Amino acid sequence: MSDFLVDTHSHLDLPDYADLDEIILSAKNFGVEKIIIPSVDRNSFEKVIEISTNYENVYCALGIHPTESQNSTDEDFEKILELSSNSKVVAIGECGLDYYWDKTHVVEQKKVFLKQIEIAKDLKKALIVHDREAHKDCFDILTQNVQGEISVIMHCFSGSLEFAQECIKKGFYISLGGVVTFKNAKKVHEIAKNIPLESLLLETDAPYLTPEPYRGKRNEPAYVKFVAEKIAELRGIALEEVAQITTQNARKAFRI
Repeated sequence: MSDFLVDTHSHLDLPDYADLDEIILSAKNFGVEKIIIPSVDRNSFEKVIEISTNYENVYCALGIHPTESQNSTDEDFEKILELSSNSKVVAIGECGLDYYWDKTHVVEQKKVFLKQIEIAKDLKKALIVHDREAHKDCFDILTQNVQGEISVIMHCFSGSLEFAQECIKKGFYISLGGVVTFKNAKKVHEIAKNIPLESLLLETDAPYLTPEPYRGKRNEPAYVKFVAEKIAELRGIALEEVAQITTQNARKAFRI
């Protein structure tokens, strides 16, 4: 294909990827130009920086996942500030709210989310947002604390088309992954068909949520091509158009 793709969310620091050289090469062969690795806790900060330093077109984000909020300390946030001076750190995250796994630490989740929003604003870096079954609280916190100073990426978007449209009104990006290739993912299909391409980003969330035709196997950045192909099919447009515009969006959002 003539245009390249960007996988804006891939957990290449996990043990699943002992064959990292092959994974990066495969992505390149599939037309994936750049990859962003988010961290989820203090223990992953150095690892994502190390990988992104070792590979020219790989970048990273530093953050505390909401399910790790109760374990976070002030030192973790000081470390994010310290390490974010590295040019390969292009975002803060993934951070946000998750009411699916655990609703007993909601107060801590909100506090940790707010801290990371402030860090992103201070550093003028993009914010990668994890929002699972917490749409209203997540949206309210974002709209009360972000007024367009930074790019906001709604990672692995799981809300309705109406919620996506409200997020877009605030200037947020909607990021879609392998779920869009699933036959029964009607809600995600509606979003993929109807939101402006200028608000869309692509991701894999590898090693999770592997798209068809490899569903059930380990996901990898190369497979973001299948996400782009499905979106192009749903919209009735060329793959190249999806690739060109979403890549422009990623470069703008993450300044890469």
